[in-house]
Amino acid sequence: MEIEFARSARSTVGLEWEIAIVDRPTGELASIGDRVLEVLDARSEGGRHPWITSELLTNTVELVSDVHRTVAGAVSDLEHQLAEVRAVIDELGEYELVCSGSHPFSQWYDQHLTDKPRYHKLIDRTRWWGRNMMIWGVHVHVGIEEREKALPILDGLLAYLPHLQALSASSPFWAGVETGYASNRALMFQQLPTAGLPYALPDWAAHERFVDDLVRTGVIEDHTEVRWDIRPSPRWGTVEVRVCDGVSTAAEIAAIGALVQCLVEWMSTRLDEGGTLTVLQPWYVRENKWRAARYGMEAEIITDVAGTERLVTDDLHDLITTLVPVSLRLGCAAELQQVRTMLDGGASYQRQLRIAEAAGGDLTAVVAHLARELRGLSAV
Repeated sequence: MEIEFARSARSTVGLEWEIAIVDRPTGELASIGDRVLEVLDARSEGGRHPWITSELLTNTVELVSDVHRTVAGAVSDLEHQLAEVRAVIDELGEYELVCSGSHPFSQWYDQHLTDKPRYHKLIDRTRWWGRNMMIWGVHVHVGIEEREKALPILDGLLAYLPHLQALSASSPFWAGVETGYASNRALMFQQLPTAGLPYALPDWAAHERFVDDLVRTGVIEDHTEVRWDIRPSPRWGTVEVRVCDGVSTAAEIAAIGALVQCLVEWMSTRLDEGGTLTVLQPWYVRENKWRAARYGMEAEIITDVAGTERLVTDDLHDLITTLVPVSLRLGCAAELQQVRTMLDGGASYQRQLRIAEAAGGDLTAVVAHLARELRGLSAV
C-alpha cells in the first residue's frame, strides 16, 4: 500500500485543542456540542464552519488552527475560535467551557456519542474501553519537508515524550476518584487497539507495510485510524504529537506548541548536518511514559541509552536553554520561555489537586477553577 506524504513547508505548525462543555450549576459534562456546531455552521459561509469540528462525544468541540509559520499565529486562530464557541454557549444558557485531560467526576454512561459511522464502528469494537474515552488533548502538527525525515524525527521525539506529558498532565481525577496519577488520560487512551506508543519502523516502506497489514486484517480502514502518541500525518505532511493532555490556557498551549516546533526543527537540522538523534530503547520509552503519567513533574526519567536518570523538570530547564537559538529562528522565543513559567507554577494536575484539597474534596470546585482558567480569570 502506497501512502503519499503531502508536501509541507518545513517546521510550519498547526494546533488542535479539544474543549469540553459543562453545565455551569452542576459542573457536569453537557452533551450540547451538536447544537453548538449547528449554530456555528449556520453562521458560516457554505453552511459549515471551516475549523471547529465535532469529536467522539457530543460534550466536546475541537478547535483546529490553520497552518502557520509561527506558534503565535496558530494560537491566535484558536483564541478566535474559542471566542466563537463561547458566544454560542452563552446564548444557549447556563454552560461553561473547560479543558483538561479528563473531567473530575462525570460518568461515561451519561455521555452521548456523536452520530458518525466511524465513531459507531469504534465503539462497537472497543465497547467499555471506548465508551470510557472521556478524554481531551492538545495535538501539535509540525511540517516535514522530506518524507524520509518523518520516521527518524518521530523516533527522536520519543525521548522527549515524558517531558511533554509531564508539562501537560491534567487528569488526576477519573469519575470522581483521585487516581494518584498526574495523567490518567495517558494510560486510558492507550487501551484503544491502535493507540499508545508507536512501533519502531526503519523506513517509510515499512510504515506502508504496517498500515497495509492492519487494513487487510480489518483492524483499520485507513492510516488516520492509527492513533499513536506521536505519528506521521501523511495527509498534512507533518509529524503529529498527540501525547499531551488538554490544557486550559492559551499560554500553555503556546508553550507546548513552541517546544514541539523547536524540537522538530532542531532534529531536522541535525539530520541535515549528517548527525544522529538520540533514540531510546523501546523499553525505556515505555517506562518513561509510565513515570511521567504517574509522577508528572516529579518523574525521574531515563535520558539516554546508557540509562542515565534525571528529574524531568531539570532536564526541561536545560532543554529550553539548548533550544533558544532554534526558537529565535522560528519566532517563538517568548512562547518557548513560557515553559519555564509552567515549570515554576506547576502543571494543571497540581493546581487541580490543590483546589480539591482546599475545597474539602468538592470536585465541582475543580471544574469551576478550570472554567476560570480558560476564561483567563485565574493566574496559572
